[in-house]
Amino acid sequence: MTIEVGVSKVEVRALRNDSKRDLNEFIDVLWKICDQKTYPQWVPPLRLGVLDALDVKKNPFYRRAKLQLYIAYRGGQAVGRIAAIESETNNEFHNEKVGFYGFFECENNEQTASELFRVASEWCASRGLTAMRGPMNPSINHECGLLVRGQSQHPTVMTTWNPKYYQELHEKCGLVGVKDLVAYYIAVDKQAALPPRVKSHVENLQKNSQFKFRELDLKKFDSEVEICFGLYQSAWEKNWGFVPMLRDEFIHMAKDMKLILDPRFALIAEVDGKPAGFMLCLPDINHLLKRIPSGRLFPFGLLTLLLGRRFLKTVRVVTLGVKPEFRGSGIFALFTHEAFRRAREYGIVGGDASWILEDNVEMNKPWQDLGAPLYRRWRIYEKPVAQTVPQLV
Repeated sequence: MTIEVGVSKVEVRALRNDSKRDLNEFIDVLWKICDQKTYPQWVPPLRLGVLDALDVKKNPFYRRAKLQLYIAYRGGQAVGRIAAIESETNNEFHNEKVGFYGFFECENNEQTASELFRVASEWCASRGLTAMRGPMNPSINHECGLLVRGQSQHPTVMTTWNPKYYQELHEKCGLVGVKDLVAYYIAVDKQAALPPRVKSHVENLQKNSQFKFRELDLKKFDSEVEICFGLYQSAWEKNWGFVPMLRDEFIHMAKDMKLILDPRFALIAEVDGKPAGFMLCLPDINHLLKRIPSGRLFPFGLLTLLLGRRFLKTVRVVTLGVKPEFRGSGIFALFTHEAFRRAREYGIVGGDASWILEDNVEMNKPWQDLGAPLYRRWRIYEKPVAQTVPQLV
């Protein structure tokens, strides 16, 4: 597949998922598009983490999903990449026929982007899908969304960052935003205090509170993960775009997070000893990943992570979920108060809460009440798929 770009051509090649060489080449494209000198905010991901997200043999997500990778070349040099994805779980759960795209990286060239979107769209059409949505890396339960506001801000752990021109490429290629996700920045220091109105509200809630907060017990990690999985299933069921993870998917992701989580900021709320909700704040290891420009753990990357973790002073609120029967009880305010209290006690200076659906009033309100500014925004895009290719059997 080739198109003219000035005096040179763009060729897009489909990769083999079972080829280690192809996977490594796909991962390498990011380092050809971004560099820390041009984009000082960019955080190089760990290559092993990206490989895990693409591993159709080992990652449980792909038990009910298909993946096709593409790289765009011009003059023999890689200038972009994209993944086309089909999730059986999503389409069954939402009763739709939507494909996804993800892992999008591209030079600042509309024609190159157009060709990448075209081949991904044709792949989706070949599978009888009617629309393509993304970016998803590879699903809404993983890193997702195109950053459309906040490029100058530090990207926190497990959130996407991209150059500003990516938004223009998407929109010139006919993709339309269908949902925004936002992040709030929470400043915490020894002088900081909860706003008087919030403090008064929390104090009143605490007088009659039925909730008890406890830390995640890493010695009972497997059973704790099972508790969190049950909460996850009930807490997120009605959210836009929610796709239920397989139990093995959830465990796989939890084991990845275990390597970096701090149990002091992994909280379970209980009522009469039974779980009612949980909140997970992860140390922002992106400050350390910036010191590993190659994205390789060996020979020195692992040492950087192990030695640097204890000096991290910022976190990201990754999840905050509550069973439906406890919503409206003030539990969200109590969770945020407990996290704020612990942050001050343990020397955390700040962090963010993300991703939050912009129209999820319940989840936005706690951070707005704290006076936390909305400082980053991501957008999920979608485009109809032309049914021009025969459906695969």
